[in-house]
Amino acid sequence: MQLYHHPYSLESQKVRLALEERNIDYTSYHVNPVTGKNMDPSFFRMNPTAKLPVFQNGSHVLFNTIEIIQYIERIALVSSGSGVITQSSKEVVEWMYKIQEWNPKFFTLSHIPEKYYIYTSKFLRRVIIARMSEAPDLATAYHSKLKEAYETEEKLHNPQVLQRSEQHLIKLLDEVETQLEETEYLAGNEFTLADVMLVPVLARLALLGLEEAYISCRPKLAEYWTLVQQRPSYKKVIKKYFGGWKRRKTLLKTWCIVRMRCMLKRY
Repeated sequence: MQLYHHPYSLESQKVRLALEERNIDYTSYHVNPVTGKNMDPSFFRMNPTAKLPVFQNGSHVLFNTIEIIQYIERIALVSSGSGVITQSSKEVVEWMYKIQEWNPKFFTLSHIPEKYYIYTSKFLRRVIIARMSEAPDLATAYHSKLKEAYETEEKLHNPQVLQRSEQHLIKLLDEVETQLEETEYLAGNEFTLADVMLVPVLARLALLGLEEAYISCRPKLAEYWTLVQQRPSYKKVIKKYFGGWKRRKTLLKTWCIVRMRCMLKRY
């Protein structure tokens, strides 16, 4: 089994947490979306959306986060064979879909300094154009990604788009806070796949420096956040790259690659 992913990708974090929590062995391939590796023709042929993660098991290829996680769960159920692992309850699945309804894209981009976003966006558009000339048979799909990039920039200047994203997030976190007043974890007193979906959302808020505004102000959520950060899966999937000084190292490395390729015009 192969997983094409990257630490920057919130969706990748969800899938990796599921793999670690279910003790599933897999081969890891890093595909950095900020440097445009997801636009390489080999990856683009496998997944024309160019989105991460991509999970491959033989000829079976999955792109949808929840579908991947549920597939992982089925593998874990078959592998355990002893009833140690049970299938997710209806409540767990409902929470999974509820969390997945929030798209972090515009919220995240709106909290990145504009000069960095604009620079990276221009770089990625040039990457798409370069790949289009390398693989003319994929020109239509690449053109769609180029159009999407321009549309994203337009939406980022639309206050209503950003407001809707933030309001959706606040509503979700308020519902989580209410639930955590009753249970230790999101769907009961055990860590489940619902928590696998939520933890990366909280990690993204912390990465953006918004922990105080969205997490700490909710007492139960703050307790929960402290609790889940102690899990081995969190330390391996998220803290390894974004804990303390490692965050600067991870981000600086990518920024240097982008700057160097721009200077050399190697897209």
